[in-house]
Amino acid sequence: MIKSMTGYGRSEELTETQKIIVEIKSVNNRYNDVNIRVPRSYLFLEDNIRGEMGKYTSRGKIDVFVTIEQYVDENSVVTVDTELAKKYTLAVKELCEAAELPFDFTGSKLARVPDIINIEKAEADQEKVWNDVKRILNAAGEQYLAMRSREGERICGVLKERIKFISEKVEEVTERMPGIVKDYETRLYEKIKEVLENNSVDENRLLTEVAVFADKVSTDEETDRLKSHITEFNKMLDMDEPVGRRMDFLIQEMNRETNTIGSKCNDIDVSKKVVDIKAEIEKIREQIQNIE
Repeated sequence: MIKSMTGYGRSEELTETQKIIVEIKSVNNRYNDVNIRVPRSYLFLEDNIRGEMGKYTSRGKIDVFVTIEQYVDENSVVTVDTELAKKYTLAVKELCEAAELPFDFTGSKLARVPDIINIEKAEADQEKVWNDVKRILNAAGEQYLAMRSREGERICGVLKERIKFISEKVEEVTERMPGIVKDYETRLYEKIKEVLENNSVDENRLLTEVAVFADKVSTDEETDRLKSHITEFNKMLDMDEPVGRRMDFLIQEMNRETNTIGSKCNDIDVSKKVVDIKAEIEKIREQIQNIE
């Protein structure tokens, strides 16, 4: 079944130390444009995420947002420079004595002195982080894929109705063609008879003129190709693979054949049907812009 390029998926999970949220959203685009946003300290995830997204989409403008909130920090190491703290305390004490001020230097004040307390963050276990993000990414990806499938199913139903309408109109054009030739023969016969008055009409010449006209206005090739395109289009609707670009090309070909039919047949009935077909083709063209 065809899939829409529009979709959304979201998943979040609390691990032992982090809250991880992954959001995926996409809209239609001619190319496969994947944009990934992760916290600066987790940029190493980008390539892995990009590769994993290949399972879920091949075309569209896709945005992937990854939020990682650390609520248990097991990777931070706090160190105290005790020698510097002693020297700083002695310096303040000497200063207070020299200025005859009370010595009220406390531990909380000392802790605010630069370089006394240092916090060093150990490097994250990249493999563990990726395994967690991958699991949550896949959960969001399944939601995202399901939404695109549902939207694709809806579009498929609409397209089947429109292509069925076109198929019916093509059959009506096919059925009308013999009538066009017959009408021309009748008009030509009456015209020749009027010109020649009571003289007999040369049947052979009449048949020759009708044959030339029939060949000139014949749309057998165009209607046969249109029927073939319609059959192929219906097959694509049931394919479980990206077919948007192929559909777009096929619709262009259908439009070209329809224009040729319209230019060949100077018949009001056929002209109306051509207009109807072209209107449906345009509606289909708009719909398939959102098919992967």
